[in-house]
Amino acid sequence: MLAAKTHRRDSAQAGPLVVMLIGLVVVLVLFALIFLAFYVRGYNHAIQLEQAANEAWGNVDAQLQRRFDLVGNLVETVKGYAAQEKEIFETVAEARTRYFQADKTGSIEGKIQASNELTGVLSRLLVLQEAYPQLKSNQNFLALQDQLEGTENRIAVARTRYNEAVRQLNSYVKSFWGSFFAKRAGVQTKPFFEAAPGAQQTPKVDFSTPAPKPAEPATK
Repeated sequence: MLAAKTHRRDSAQAGPLVVMLIGLVVVLVLFALIFLAFYVRGYNHAIQLEQAANEAWGNVDAQLQRRFDLVGNLVETVKGYAAQEKEIFETVAEARTRYFQADKTGSIEGKIQASNELTGVLSRLLVLQEAYPQLKSNQNFLALQDQLEGTENRIAVARTRYNEAVRQLNSYVKSFWGSFFAKRAGVQTKPFFEAAPGAQQTPKVDFSTPAPKPAEPATK
């Protein structure tokens, strides 16, 4: 009889403790689920921002490669009329080499630098048509010039979209929680694609400079 009463008393005392333990377990489980959801969301967001920046760069890269191809064809056309402009041709060739070297290493910074180098010499290449009027009537030159203009416009659009994707990525990676998730996802900041100085300016032609005379054949 006494033992039964003692058992009932112990059970009554243990009841609230069991409820508290169950409640604590429930709270911990809920907290763990909330943290897991928060972690997965932050981790996935870092991955998504990186993928968006990579896709945006892919669009830029495709247009830059097309520009190098067009400029290469343009150089071959100009050489037929201005073979003595070796400095320009060599600068274009060097920029092209650096670009595709950077392509092998996956260096976006290297590609941007090579692209800006090409932009700097491109206006000099196009302005040769003023020094060599024969180019103005060359259909291949005119067609390549039109294609190049369209490519430059597409590059400008793709560059703007890439820079916006990079801005969002870099802002997230540099934020407090963003840096936490980015490190665990292996996500890093990416460089902006800044246009080369003068890239948005139309090449100026100095009409006061006379066109160079073609070289005279050597006399025997």
